[in-house]
Amino acid sequence: PVCTHKQFVHMWIQRFVPAVVLLLQAALVYSGRDFYEILGVSRDASTKEIKRAYRKLAMKYHPDKNPDDPSAEEKFRDVTDAYEVLTDEGKRQTYDQYGEEGLKDNMHHDASDVFGSFFGGGFGGFKFGFGGDDMHREKEIPRGAEVVVDLSVTLEELYTGEFIEVARYKPVVKPASGKRKCNCRTEMKTVQLGPGSFQMSPQQVCDQCPNVKLVNEEKTLEVEIEPGMRDGQEYPFVAEGEPHVDGEPGDLKFRMIQMRHPVFERKGDDLYTNITISLLDALNGFEMELTHLDNHKVKIERDKITWPGARIRKKGEGMPNYENNNALGSLYITFDVDFPKGNLSEEEKEAVTKVLKQSSKQTAYNGL
Repeated sequence: PVCTHKQFVHMWIQRFVPAVVLLLQAALVYSGRDFYEILGVSRDASTKEIKRAYRKLAMKYHPDKNPDDPSAEEKFRDVTDAYEVLTDEGKRQTYDQYGEEGLKDNMHHDASDVFGSFFGGGFGGFKFGFGGDDMHREKEIPRGAEVVVDLSVTLEELYTGEFIEVARYKPVVKPASGKRKCNCRTEMKTVQLGPGSFQMSPQQVCDQCPNVKLVNEEKTLEVEIEPGMRDGQEYPFVAEGEPHVDGEPGDLKFRMIQMRHPVFERKGDDLYTNITISLLDALNGFEMELTHLDNHKVKIERDKITWPGARIRKKGEGMPNYENNNALGSLYITFDVDFPKGNLSEEEKEAVTKVLKQSSKQTAYNGL
């Protein structure tokens, strides 16, 4: 059939305009930076995965760690921008739909504040431990007291890894009116007692410095519970400890305190648990599934008699090793047998004796 010019134009619009619109939207989304690619995560990455990627890359590209690399600061800011957008649900939705162009008026952050929430310190205040000059200066500058805080963590968090937000009320040094004594030191003063007679005595000498005051400020810290961390292990934040009015703040350390778990006991990288089975299961065998710390199922099969105190080992079902998360410990399962209560009739006793084919026997031994 032959169509008119008007029908042809209408058909063309219906078929091709929606596709053109989609292409324009896609071009808009990808016209800016790809924040997912910058962090090296998938587009459906969880907040925990994004935080873990940011922490790794922020440490890698921090300008203080790369003084001879002029591109490091730009990479560091890209990583920070990506973190800010992808960890904010509203900004992430806008970015996924419209790209960076849709966030032009909604990007307000301080890169040093974001970095400080993971490591403490900030630009110029974070010590990576490289170079003798920094170490030498650190010895000369007085520092505030170190603060150690116990942080209760679950075995699940130590198995899978997690980020815990902690609100820290930190005393911060602020300018105040007036002057104060500072840099006080003891000097020897010579006093003439008479002709040809002198006496030297110690005397405290101080400088006059601008006055300061301590003001509490709230700050949110991101404590990363890394997979395989151990009970008592510490996670440091630089310069987040007690302040020093004439120097630098001390460090803040969170000490991991592993909470008791109702099912598993941890020893090193190995896990231990007990399972109570019925006498019927002990004699006939059984199959079951044990829910692990990350909710995956561990299949347990017994096709032989299981005696009280029997133990089996499941290799690779323990805790991840802290230094190498690909190496996993073992899971040890000890079986307890729940014997039936009550008494057996004479007929039942004879039946049990016939099935077990055992005679009555008792042996005394030292089991300790």
